[in-house]
Parts: sequence; structure tokens; C-alpha cells
Amino acid sequence: MRYLLLSALIVLAPAAALANCPPAPERSPEYSALLTQLRAAKSEAEAQPLNNRLWQIWTTAPDATAQEILARGMQRRASYDLLGAQQDFDALIAYCPDYAEGYNQRAFVSFIRQAYEASLADLDRTLAITPDHVGAASGRALALFELGREREAQIALRYALSLHPWLSERALLRPLEPKTEETEL
Repeated sequence: MRYLLLSALIVLAPAAALANCPPAPERSPEYSALLTQLRAAKSEAEAQPLNNRLWQIWTTAPDATAQEILARGMQRRASYDLLGAQQDFDALIAYCPDYAEGYNQRAFVSFIRQAYEASLADLDRTLAITPDHVGAASGRALALFELGREREAQIALRYALSLHPWLSERALLRPLEPKTEETEL
């Protein structure tokens, strides 16, 4: 019953009526400590639990309504109901426009659908809200690679690796090509 009411609210209510999401919680000392520990990790095995905890923080929504929408969207994405997931993340963003993870999850769906420009736009929005979001930073690099924007992708990858040196995407790291007129366009 609760699911039906929530679904009806999302479908029938205008976006303005849904914009009652509380602000995302302030960064905790734990969050800052996790990022510091992640940067200093000596191995992939040491970095993994830190990264997992960061994901727990990022996927903790501002309230129960947002959490339900996020969880449903992630479940739909995991079962490849990409349209349903897209709709959930659209609803989450309409409800909580300042919650970075809504954009990040929608970017992931767009990436799977090979809509790399849309993915990149949402990743940029995620990073505008949470500049040290490791998943969005690495996802941004991957979207740029898919778009053939190699130099930008390498720069984005370097940024992601400055946050989390043990990302699997580190295998894509190549020497940075010098800037030319063509790469500046």
C-alpha cells in the first residue's frame, strides 16, 4: 500500500509539490576521514572497505521517501529495467534536486544505455554538488572515453585517481598528450 501511495504521489504530483526534500546531511568527520584514508591506502584490499563505506554514505538519502525512490531505482537498474530506473531517478531528482546521488544514479543508467552525453551532464551535476564523489569522478572519465574525448578523459581519470588511487580504471591511465589546437576545440 505504501508503495502504491508513493508511486501515485510521484506520478500525479507536480514537481514543485515534491520539492519538500530536506537538505542532505552535512559532511561528517567520518566522511572526511574516509577520503583521507582512501587517498593513503597502500593496497586495493585496504581501499575497498573504505570505498564501500563511502558508497553507504552517498546512497543514504535525505529522508525515507527519497530512500525508497533511490532503492527502487537501483533495484530496477540492477534488473535492467532501465526505463523504470530512469523514471525513479527523474522522480528522485525532482523531489531532492540537491541530492547528488540522484544525478549519479541517473548518469549510470544513461551510461548503460550508451547515452554518454546525458551521462556526462548528470555526472557534472553530481560533482558540482559533491566534488569528491569518487564514483562520479571515475564515471565522468569513462563517459569521456566513450565519447572519444581522450585528453579530457585522461585529465578526469587523474582527478578520480587523486581521490582513490586504487580504482580499477587506473588501467586506462596513459601519458597525457600535449595540448594542440585540435584538442582545445
